[in-house]
Amino acid sequence: MKLKTISSAAAVCMAVTMLAGCGQTTDTSSESTAETAENAAETVTVKISPEEEEKISSMTSLEMIRAMGNGINLGNTLEAYNHKGYIGGGNPDGFETGWGQPYTTAEMIRGMKNAGFDTIRIPVAWTNGMNYESGDYTIDERLMSRVETVVNYALDADMYVIINDHWDGSWWGMFGSEDMAVRDKALEMYKSMWTQIGGNFKDYSRKLIFESANEELGDRLNDKDVTGSEGVLSKNECYETTNMINSEFVKLIRSQGGNNADRFLLIAGYNTDIAMTCDERFKMPEDSAESKLLLSVHYYTPWDYCGTESVDHWGSPRDYKEQNDLFEKLSKFSEQGYGVVIGEYAVMQKNGGLKPDTDKFYANVLDNCDLYDFCPVLWDCSNFYKRVTNTLADETIAELFSSRRYENENKDTDTVKAEAKARIDETAQAASDEQTASIEFPPSDDAAIAWIMYASSDYGVSYSVGDSYDPTSCTTGVKAQNAQITGEGTYTVSLDFSDCGMAKGVSFSALGISNGEQLFPGYTYTIDEILINGEAYEMTGKGYTCSDDGKCTRVNLYNGWVKNVPDDARTGDGDMTDCSPQILQLTDGKRVKTISVTFTVKAGQ
Repeated sequence: MKLKTISSAAAVCMAVTMLAGCGQTTDTSSESTAETAENAAETVTVKISPEEEEKISSMTSLEMIRAMGNGINLGNTLEAYNHKGYIGGGNPDGFETGWGQPYTTAEMIRGMKNAGFDTIRIPVAWTNGMNYESGDYTIDERLMSRVETVVNYALDADMYVIINDHWDGSWWGMFGSEDMAVRDKALEMYKSMWTQIGGNFKDYSRKLIFESANEELGDRLNDKDVTGSEGVLSKNECYETTNMINSEFVKLIRSQGGNNADRFLLIAGYNTDIAMTCDERFKMPEDSAESKLLLSVHYYTPWDYCGTESVDHWGSPRDYKEQNDLFEKLSKFSEQGYGVVIGEYAVMQKNGGLKPDTDKFYANVLDNCDLYDFCPVLWDCSNFYKRVTNTLADETIAELFSSRRYENENKDTDTVKAEAKARIDETAQAASDEQTASIEFPPSDDAAIAWIMYASSDYGVSYSVGDSYDPTSCTTGVKAQNAQITGEGTYTVSLDFSDCGMAKGVSFSALGISNGEQLFPGYTYTIDEILINGEAYEMTGKGYTCSDDGKCTRVNLYNGWVKNVPDDARTGDGDMTDCSPQILQLTDGKRVKTISVTFTVKAGQ
């Protein structure tokens, strides 16, 4: 791994490697950070020519997305949550270091621009400066001023800028309260917040974009963090409320006049999840301005690779297909004329460094964004862009990002799209060829492959978890013996974790048979023996045959999410007595070096 220097910097940073700060509630003293703020404060005067402003004003949503190029988040910084500290008398100007990031300077932002990022997303927790419990929704001027300063740094660096209200202690759960008065207060607070933010920035350049929310519009409208109890909104009502909030956001900003009358607005999708946002229940709001709405979604798929340490490889045919299919599905919005912002995407670091195949993952994301007119905005908390030293953690990825900056592409749109499509097709085909050559039983619609799905209790070790068989979706070093089911008989499958430090207990495991329901419908799979570290394990119940998706057959070995045996479960002897989805129970203290499962396949009666 190489560090690529962008420029020097003089701040001090504590290391953090989390993907996103949603849900963290660290309270820290603001005295030292406030002092740092005073020492580091810089006055920046931003001058954007009338010609450039007019050019932006005349852009359509899709043209704006292309100009926004490649983006990065100022993660875990101005959204670092310390509402209790503010209520206790703290200065919100200094809270941004509370989650381990350095105090932001103009030099850091210029370094991001020099690294190839044309856009910066600045998440903000506005209740860090608001005494909202008392009904006072006034945003503390010190917080507003600090956000304004950082926005000015970015505009001065010639970047497009996104600001939002980001998690923010999940006050959003007030929208799902059973008490209608609490819901009314939530909407009143939301409107007051954006009245102040929009009013403060209404004459700012149109390069500044307002985002209606982060990941909170959707299921998190039922969060209990603030209300103390789970919300009562149904799924349909969550969609309806999401649409209402986005609509109120647009109407409010437009009513403020100035540049807000036609400023680009970023509309948060449902859970910012691609599939849920593509659901017909999600609606983009109406807008008095023409072609000025953008859509925001996030991309951390597959989560086992992007968000946990267990899976440290990406790039199988299944991986490429999953990503390409989701981005193609999302393109329905760009086809309707809405520019799409992938407001967050990232691959979690492992052991302090980038995971293998991170470059493949990012390259394919950027190719899809080029193909479908999306703006990718990397989630970063000094993981890739080191803010203290203004260096980049990996030279290969640094060159990738730099090559996708707006000015470097310097090609007409059709050429950019054609080249992206060619790369997408080539890499997917290369992955398919590689897998076919290297794996004994590659995934195939024409074969039923038996394997052991496995995730350790700490999710540090895993192998092909989920109903889609993918032998490449695993922790490095796992050795698998899988089997092709050809009919009735006895088979053995196994996993060997010895080359990856052994697995701690189990959080999930199942015997899976890909295409089992289609190629061998009605067949049953009876567990004859389980060996743990070569010794016979006494099962704590009787396994049963079932399917979650109507395609993959499975026998749950340990599935804590299933509380009862499903009605359509089946067994070889027809007796459901003592059947359980948890026949393999291994505690955290159990170190699993090897596991093997021997089972009998029998045709249905």
